[in-house]
Formats: sequence, structure tokens, C-alpha cells
Amino acid sequence: MITMPRKLPLYVFAETTRHGKKAYYFRRGKGKRVRMPDPSARDFAAAYAAAIAEHAPDKDSHGRSAPSHSLRWLVLRYKESAAWRQLSDTTRYQRDRIFLNVLEKSGDVPYVAIDRRTMLRAMDKRADTPAMANSFLKAMRGLFDWALRNEHVQVNPCDGVDRVKEDGEGFPAWTVEDVIAYRNCHSIGTKQRLAMEFMLLTGLRRADMSKVGRQHIRDGIFSMRTGKNGIWVTIALPQYLLDMIEATPLRGMHLIGQEESGEPYTVESFGNNFRDWCDEAGVDKSAHGLRKLSATLAAEGGAAAHELMAQYGWTKLATAEIYTRGADRARLGKRNSTIVAAQIENISAPHLIPAAPHLKINI
Repeated sequence: MITMPRKLPLYVFAETTRHGKKAYYFRRGKGKRVRMPDPSARDFAAAYAAAIAEHAPDKDSHGRSAPSHSLRWLVLRYKESAAWRQLSDTTRYQRDRIFLNVLEKSGDVPYVAIDRRTMLRAMDKRADTPAMANSFLKAMRGLFDWALRNEHVQVNPCDGVDRVKEDGEGFPAWTVEDVIAYRNCHSIGTKQRLAMEFMLLTGLRRADMSKVGRQHIRDGIFSMRTGKNGIWVTIALPQYLLDMIEATPLRGMHLIGQEESGEPYTVESFGNNFRDWCDEAGVDKSAHGLRKLSATLAAEGGAAAHELMAQYGWTKLATAEIYTRGADRARLGKRNSTIVAAQIENISAPHLIPAAPHLKINI
């Protein structure tokens, strides 16, 4: 039986002594080495927590000071935690940007001073952009959930703070006319065309599309673990799309690579470039809107909710039912209208009974 090597906690490493025994140490960056108990020992957790607290850096990645018990200090500790590492790359990227903006204004604020009223005021300031406000709330809730579990705070100030109602439906969905306009602008053989066609067929998010390569395709089957929630998606690629991939020059393994190097785009860079390609075609839509069209086409074609979940990597049935309910309503509406039309056709003018000759009837 093969024993897999044990993964050590962050900043902990092992060395073999001259006596052939394992010794464990804690060291953050170029800081002081601290001898640690064996990770399987009972006292390891306490020693590790003490080392983390004692040797915490007093500056963030931008060189700004992070006084103990400041919000900046708390965010730094959170980003060193297992909870942070368990988030997807996309979620960490999004929350990093949110925290950067918050810390610019309030990095030195004591985190224990942040209460529910503070969060309510923060949400009110962002109410004009509901999606951004709700993303901010989700990031801060995650931060303080971790802080509460680790006894940095006694309550989560986000408790009882509601999301801002989003009146719209988020990113507008593409239409069939948008697809036609895009195709007329970007011909087969260009990465611009391949990017759109691949996302329309697969419904991939932009973060995943920026990483797609030939290594994910075998015998006409595309398979990939999505970045947002780690769900595997497996999709059969039609021949027209396989032919399009072959017709598009590639500099490396990635289907949509940068012009000079062939290296993959970052998530942000891919999104910006795709927006530019849409603008060139006169399509004022985004990559996420294309994903919506893909799901809509699938639902209107009769795909069940669980089939949609499998392709689009959704974990909640309610998300898939948004599309299936709409498609079902459309189908039922069309069916009912034909029934109404048939009933209307059965309506005709009342038959007139011809007048009978006048008769004298003796009873």
C-alpha cells in the first residue's frame, strides 16, 4: 500500500536531522525559523496558532502597514487561512478586488468597531449598483464568518443585513440576432469567432473559457472542472465546432491565447477583449449574456433541469428552473393558444329556424 505524503499547514516545512529524524519548523517568508511539534501531536494546533499570531507581517502586499486589530490585519489573516484557500480562483480574485477597495478607505479601522449599522450604511452607499452591493456583502460576510469561528469577533456584523433587491435580470442575454451579427463580423478561422461559438455551445463562464485548451478535448468530448465551484462538466462537441477548432491557428495548447505568445488570457483580460470583439460586431452584450442564451436554447429545446445543471455546472436546482420554467410557460402558452383558436373556430352564427306557415291548431 502506497502512503501519500502528508500535506503540511501553510508556512510549516519538514527537515531531516543528521540523526535521520523528521523535524518541523514554522517560517513565514524570510522570517525567523520556529521549531514546531509534529503536526500529528496534540499541542501542534496551539503552537501553530501562536506562531501565526507572533510572526504575522505588519504590512500587506502593497507595503501598507497593518496595525494589529485593524481591518487590514484581519483581511491579511483571512487570506492566510484554509477558508480562503478553499475558495475558487475566481472567487478569490473577485473578493481581492472588493477588499482592496474597502481597505483603501478603511484599512486602519479597528475591525471590532464594525457593527451592523456600519454594514447597513455601507450597503446604502452601494444601493445604486445592486450587484456590486451584494458582492460586497458576500465578501464581508465570508470574512467575518471566518473571524467569528476563530474568535476574533463575538458577532458577525453582516447578520441581519439584507441583500439589495436587483430589479433587473443582471447581464442581458444575447439574442439570435446578436449571434448572427457577431458571425457576420468575425469569420471562421479567427479566435474571436471560436471564442463565441465555443461559449455558445458549452455555456462556459469567461473564467473557464480563458483556460480551455486541447488537453480538455478527447475524442470529441470536452471535459473540465469549472473554476467557480469545482464542478466537472462533460460536453459532446459537434463536428462543426471541432472543424472550427482545427481551422483556427493556435500558438500553444490554449484555444484562445494571446496574439504574440499564445499564453492564456487572465480572466479580466479575456473579458475585456471579448467585450471589444462584441463592440466590433455592434453587439452590446457580455460573455455572461451569451451563457444565458445557451441555457435558454437548451431549455427551449426540452432539456430538463438536471440536464442543465450538468452542463452549466450549477449546484442549485432553482437556477436551472429559471430557464425550464420560462421554456415550459412558452410551450404551454403556445399549446393553449392553439386550443383557444380551435374553440373559436367552432363558434359560428346561430342557425335560424325558418318560419312555419300559419296554422290553426285546435287543442
